[in-house]
Amino acid sequence: MSLLDLDWDRQSSSAWGNFLSHPASTTALQRPHGPQHTTESTTEMEKRPLRPDNDTPLRGVRSNIVQSIRAFHIPDLQQAAGTLGQHFLYANLAHAQNKQDILELISTQFHFPAHFGKNFDALYDCLTDPLHKAGPQPGFVLVLDQIPTTGKFDKEVREQFLDCFRDAAEYWAERKIAFRCFYSFL
Repeated sequence: MSLLDLDWDRQSSSAWGNFLSHPASTTALQRPHGPQHTTESTTEMEKRPLRPDNDTPLRGVRSNIVQSIRAFHIPDLQQAAGTLGQHFLYANLAHAQNKQDILELISTQFHFPAHFGKNFDALYDCLTDPLHKAGPQPGFVLVLDQIPTTGKFDKEVREQFLDCFRDAAEYWAERKIAFRCFYSFL
């Protein structure tokens, strides 16, 4: 497995919705509290981020945004998502040539359900509806790496594609769930 393998992949055996459920753990964590130690369960810890946003590379980045990856490094974003207890989703799109290729790669790399319709409406639906129905979500950090700039995936189609993620960011913002999507072009 490479460093960019998704951290949630270990938690999920198959379906898109399954990776979103956080199994309650009975493991107790020791946490210093003055001279004594108190015990707090993992379930209680899942209610809040492991570290506030301002302690990660995501400090200063709005909680619901779609933006160029610029100075961010993918492993740092993956680590920040883990630190915040959020889902990290990564898609390498370098081998895509057109809209269908992009949607196929996203479907495969994000583990969308088999019934995924491979169109932009279905993409938006998979980024929102099944996730919302899966229960409370801790937040999301997505990376769309090397989006092609070919004639078959021109500027207009790229903007429609990114609009799906912008719309999803708005959807999650209304529910007060962080949804940060970073992208780069090939």
